[in-house]
Amino acid sequence: MEREQDIISLEAAPTLAHAFHERVLRTPDQVAWRDWRNGRWSDHTWAESRAEVALWQHAMQADGLQAGERIAILCRNRWEWALCDQAAQGLGLVSVPLYTNDRAENIGWILEDAGVRWLFLEKAEHWDRLQEIRDRLDGLTRIVTGERVEGELPNVIHLDAWLAPARTLPTPPDYVLDPGAPKELATIVYTSGTTGRPKGVMLCHHNILWDIHAALQQVPVYPQDMLLSFLPLSHTLERTAGYYLPIVTGTPVAFSRGIQQLADDLAMMKPTLMISVPRIFERVYGRISAKVAEESAMKQWLFHKAVALGWQRFEWRQGRAYWTLGLLLQPLLDRLVGRKIRQRLGGRLRFTVCGGAALGEEVARRFIGLGVPILQGYGLTETSPVIAVNSLEDNLPVSVGRALPGIEVRTGENDELLTRSPAVMLGYWNNPEATARIIDDEGWLHTGDQVAIDEQGHIRITGRIKEIIVLSNGEKVPPADMENAIALDELIDQVMVIGEGKPYLSALVVPNPEALEQLARELHLDSANQAIYDDAHLREVLMEHIEERTRDFPGYARIRRIAILDHPWTPDNGLMTPTLKLRRERILQQCHDLTEHLYAGH
Repeated sequence: MEREQDIISLEAAPTLAHAFHERVLRTPDQVAWRDWRNGRWSDHTWAESRAEVALWQHAMQADGLQAGERIAILCRNRWEWALCDQAAQGLGLVSVPLYTNDRAENIGWILEDAGVRWLFLEKAEHWDRLQEIRDRLDGLTRIVTGERVEGELPNVIHLDAWLAPARTLPTPPDYVLDPGAPKELATIVYTSGTTGRPKGVMLCHHNILWDIHAALQQVPVYPQDMLLSFLPLSHTLERTAGYYLPIVTGTPVAFSRGIQQLADDLAMMKPTLMISVPRIFERVYGRISAKVAEESAMKQWLFHKAVALGWQRFEWRQGRAYWTLGLLLQPLLDRLVGRKIRQRLGGRLRFTVCGGAALGEEVARRFIGLGVPILQGYGLTETSPVIAVNSLEDNLPVSVGRALPGIEVRTGENDELLTRSPAVMLGYWNNPEATARIIDDEGWLHTGDQVAIDEQGHIRITGRIKEIIVLSNGEKVPPADMENAIALDELIDQVMVIGEGKPYLSALVVPNPEALEQLARELHLDSANQAIYDDAHLREVLMEHIEERTRDFPGYARIRRIAILDHPWTPDNGLMTPTLKLRRERILQQCHDLTEHLYAGH
C-alpha cells in the first residue's frame, strides 16, 4: 500500500478544536471512528461526527456552560467519548477524563477538586457505583447518562432526551469553534496517585499538539493506517497518541470493546497501529510460554530457534550484528512460527508503541524475534505525555528510545531524568506547592525516574527514586526489574518486592488462580481451603520459580522469603491505580502483619 502523509500543521490548527475542524474540511467522508454498537461495528465519518458534535454543543450551551468551566467524562472508549470531548474543546470548556474503573470516593474527590459543573456518565453501572457519593455531586448542574438510570433527579437526564431539543430544530445547529488561545487550559488530567491524592495536571492545547508533531518526526503515521484503541482514553498516552494524533494525521481509529474482547477485535480490525502497556504483552507471553511447554521437543526447538533467528535478523537490520549463514533459515521458520503469532494480532501491525512502564527485555526480545515490531516509549502525564520513543530505524529495546526532537533531557542528582520542552504542563490544578516541587526555576521538570543515557542519546530507565529499596546493609535495589522478571512466571499473577531497611528482600505474591488450582492438585492440596496460602510445600514451589526467574540478579538482590496472598490487587480495592500501578504504601499497610512475620527474628 502506497502511503502518503496528510499532517495538519500547528499553524493550520493551533488548538485541538482547530485540528478537528481542519480534519473535517480535508476529509469529510473518510472514517474517523469505528465502534461496536447494536451487535456490529459502526463507522462514523468526520462529517457525521462534526454534525453530531454540533448537537452536543447546542445542548451544552442550553445548560449554561461557559468557556473555561470544567466538564467530566466517565465513559469507555467509544464515539460518545470523542463527541463529548470535541464539543467541549470547540466551546472552550476544560475536559476532565475519569477512569471507569476508579473508586467512587476518588471520582468524587476529583469532581470537587476540579470544580466540575457537568458530567457525561455512560453506563447505568457507573451511576450505581456513584451512589455512595451522591451528596458530593451537588456541585454538578447536569449529569447526562448514556443509559437510563434509576431514580428521578432534576439534574440527571438521558442522552437522547438531552439532545432531543437540538435534533428538532428547523435548522440543525452549526459547529462552534471558539476554543480560546493555544496556551489556554484544554484539559485537567488527574494522575494515578500511587501515594496520596491524585494531582490535576493542567495541559493546554499547545502542550498536546506540540508533543504530537514532535512524535510524528520520530514515528510516521499515515491516513492509510488503522489504529486500534483499547487503553482507556483517560490514560494520557492513549488520548494523545491514540485519539488526538489520528485527527492530525487523518488516521481512522477503531475503539476496542475492551480487554476481554481484544483478541477478537484484533482479528476483525486488523490494525496497523496500537498503543499498549507492558502488562498486555506479558500476559500474551505467559500464554505462549505455557502452550509451548506442552508441545513436543521438536516443536519447542522450532519455536525457540525461530525467536533466536528472528532476533538475530532484527539486530542485523538495525546495524548491530553481522549477517550469518543461519539467517537463510529465518524466512522458513518465520512462516512456521512467527506468522501465526502475528495473525493473532491481526497480521498487519506496522508497529505498536509500548509505554506506561518498562517492558522486560526477555518479553521484548521474544515478540520482536517473532516479527512483532514493538517500540518502547516513555513519558509522563505532566509532559503531554511523550518524552522519548524508539523509531523503526533505530529501535533499541532495552531503552525507551531517544528524546523527541525539541525535547531537552539531562540527568540530575541521583541520575534523575530532567526534561524541558513546550510539552511540559502548565502546572498542577490548585496546587502551586506541588508544581514548584516538580518544575524548577529554570523550567526543568524532575521526573522522579533514574536513567542512564548512552552516547547516542538512548534513554534507559534504571529505577524510580521513590521506589528504590535501601537494605540495612546500604545496598540499593530498584524493585521494578525484579518484579517484571518474577511476574513472567506462569504461577505468579502479581508480585511486590519489599525490604526497606531490612537485611534481605522478601516478596508479596499473588498466585495465578488457574495455575494455583492445577498446582494444588499436583501437591494434593485443596485450592478452596484458605490454609493453602500458608502451606510450606506451595511456598517452596513458588520460591523455586522465583529463584529461577531472578538468578541473574546480584547476590544481595535475591528474594529470601515470600508471603502468599489470597486476593489480587485491583483498582476496586484501592491497591492499584486505574493505570494498574501498585499502591505500595497501601499494600504494605494492609499486609503489615504478614510483612512483620517475614522478618521476625531478624
